[in-house]
Amino acid sequence: MPAEDARFVPVAIALLTVSDTRTPADDTSGDILAARIEDAGHVLAARTIVRDDAAAVAAQFGTWADDSAIDAVISTGGTGLTGRDVTPEALERLRSARGGRDIPGFGELFRWISFASIGTSTIQSRACAALVDGTYIFALPGSNGAVRDGWDHILAPQLDSRTRPCNFVQLMPRLRET
Repeated sequence: MPAEDARFVPVAIALLTVSDTRTPADDTSGDILAARIEDAGHVLAARTIVRDDAAAVAAQFGTWADDSAIDAVISTGGTGLTGRDVTPEALERLRSARGGRDIPGFGELFRWISFASIGTSTIQSRACAALVDGTYIFALPGSNGAVRDGWDHILAPQLDSRTRPCNFVQLMPRLRET
């Protein structure tokens, strides 16, 4: 819940769509996220589409994690169970290589929220998140409903510096501590 006396701090967010078939013209889930990011007062720092290839996805995550102008990355797509769904593996590859930290509560909470929308089908989601080199990386499923659920119920409040008792933004100055 936002605190009335806290100051809003915009977050610079990069948006990645993972898909073999989507283009900028028909990336509806990416469009939904981009609009919500900007409507919330955050900065859409970058946006691209990468094919379902674990090395390519990990490389894009890594490029953005290296960019000090980007605070968070949100991806959409590639979190299902098929052979082409490789986003969780890409994120794990990067996280392990760089000594990052898993954020297990993100996927757990996403599936709990998603259950209200799609019932037991949520068991097929491998939504996940990690902290890599001081950058939050969140991987959402590619459906429009999943993107709405993930943003509206988890990311919007946690990326709002006014949310109490705590939020991801207030941790940002300390994420690179050793």
